[in-house]
Amino acid sequence: MASEILLSIALVTRNRLEFLQRCLKSLRQQSVQPFEIVVSDDSDDSYSELTRALALDHGCRYLGGPRRGLYANRNFVAQHCQGTHIRTVDDDHVLSTDHLARCLGSIEEDPGAVWTTGETGYLDGKLVGSTARANQLHPSGVGGPIENPNDNWGISDGSTIYPSEVFARGFRMVETFGFGSSYLEFGAFLYVNGWKCRCIPEAMVEHYATRLRLPDPLSVSFACICYNSYFRPSRARLIRYLAPRWRSWIEMPKLFQQARQRWANRSRA
Repeated sequence: MASEILLSIALVTRNRLEFLQRCLKSLRQQSVQPFEIVVSDDSDDSYSELTRALALDHGCRYLGGPRRGLYANRNFVAQHCQGTHIRTVDDDHVLSTDHLARCLGSIEEDPGAVWTTGETGYLDGKLVGSTARANQLHPSGVGGPIENPNDNWGISDGSTIYPSEVFARGFRMVETFGFGSSYLEFGAFLYVNGWKCRCIPEAMVEHYATRLRLPDPLSVSFACICYNSYFRPSRARLIRYLAPRWRSWIEMPKLFQQARQRWANRSRA
C-alpha cells in the first residue's frame, strides 16, 4: 500500500521568507520525504523572486499564486498537485521529523478519508496552547470540538490531508471571505458528499503566529447558515445564532443566496 500513496505538500506563503525557510527546512528533515512540495506564492512583487529562489533551493515546485486571498490560494495549489493525496501546509508551520511518517501511516489505514492533525500554537514566540485535534463546524458558525476522532467533519485550516479526488471532482473552499470559517464549512460540505474526516493520533504541528487573526464575521454567518439550513437543519437554532449579529443583517440575503447555491445541490462544488 505504501508504494501507492503519493503525498503532495501544498504549501501556501505570502511575504514571509524567514517563516518559509524554517518550514521548508522542517519538511526536508522528515524521516520520510513527500512525493513533492508545491509552493504557491501570494507574495508582493518585492518578495516573489526571493521566495521563488528559496523554494527552488529546497527542491520544491514554485507557483505564482492567484493573489485573491488565502482560500483561493489553497484551491489553486491543490489543483496543481500531482500526488494521490494533498497535505496542506502553511509557511508558519514547523513539523517534527516523524510527522509525515505518521501521516502516511494513517493514509494507508484509510486512503479515502480526510485526515487532520493537532496543533501547538505560539503567538509572537510564546506558547499559547495546544490541542490534539482539529475543530469541526459548530452550529454557531465557528469551530467546535470533535467528539468522534474517526468520523467527523473537522478541518485543520493549514494541516489537512485530502484525497486528490476531492479537488479532481471540482470541490473547492469558498473564496469569498478573508480568514474565517470557510475552511470549517468545507469540512461539513465534504462530509455530506461522502468524505468523512478522521484525526491522526499524536500528529501535531507547531504553529508560529505573529498576530491573532479574528475570523471574518460574514464568514461565520455564512457557515452558520450552511450548518443550520442544510447540514443539520434547525430554524430555531439558526435564528438563535444569527440574531445577535444584527449589525450585518444587510448582508444576510446575499449570504443565504450563496449558501443555497452551494448546498442545494450537494454534489456540486
